Amino acid sequence: MANFIVRQIPNSITCCNLISGCIAIHAAFQGNYYGAFIFIIIGAVFDFFDGMTARLLKVSSPIGKELDSLADVVTFGVAPSAMLFHFFNLVSYPEFLEPIKHIIPYSAFLIAAFSALRLAKFNLDTRQTSSFIGVPTPANTLFWASIIVGYQDFLTSDCFNALYLIAAILLSCYLLIAELPLFALKFKNWSWKDNKIKYIFVLSSIIFIVFLGVGCFAAIIAWYILLSLLANKCSSH
Repeated sequence: MANFIVRQIPNSITCCNLISGCIAIHAAFQGNYYGAFIFIIIGAVFDFFDGMTARLLKVSSPIGKELDSLADVVTFGVAPSAMLFHFFNLVSYPEFLEPIKHIIPYSAFLIAAFSALRLAKFNLDTRQTSSFIGVPTPANTLFWASIIVGYQDFLTSDCFNALYLIAAILLSCYLLIAELPLFALKFKNWSWKDNKIKYIFVLSSIIFIVFLGVGCFAAIIAWYILLSLLANKCSSH
C-alpha cells in the first residue's frame, strides 16, 4: 500500500499542473490575465517538481511521462492560446483586416497546436537530455503571459496592432519546433569556464526581475534565446 501511494505522488503533482492550467484557461477567457498568469506560474512550479520527485523517489514511469506531456499541453499550450484569443479583442486592427476581425483571434490557437507538436517531438528526441532544441513550452508560455500582463498598455495602444500580434504568434510557433540549440540550466560543476553563459544568464535575469517587474519574464525569455544564438555562433568559430 505504501509503495502504491509513493508511486502516485509524482502523478498527483502532474495533475496539479493540469488543474492549474485549467484554472488559467478559465481566467483567460474571463479576461483575467493576471489570474491566468499566476496559475500558469503555479503550473510551471508543479511541472518542475513532478519530474524531480519521480527521480528522487525512483518511480519514473511511461505513464508519468505521457501524463506530464498532456498536462503541459493544457498549461503551456491551451492557456496562453486562451489569453491571446481574448486579448485580440483589445488590440487595434488595420483597416484591411477589419472584414475578418471576428476570425483572426482563432489564430491564437496555433500556439496550442505547435506546443503539442513540440512536446511530442521532445518525447522522441534523444538529443535533448542536456540541452533543448527549440524553445521549451514553459518558456514560450511565460513569455506570452508576461508580455500580456506587463505590457498591456503598449500592446493596446496605437503603436501596436493585430498584424504585429499575428506575426509574433507565427514566430513563436516556429521557435517551438525550430532546430535551434538552446542551453539548459543544468550545472555539472560550478566553474566559471564551463558555465560562463549560464552565469551570465542568471545574473542578467536577476537585473531584469529587479527593474522590469511582471514584464521581466518576456525580457528574460527573449534574452535566453539571443544568448543561446550568440553562444552557438561563438562555439562554431
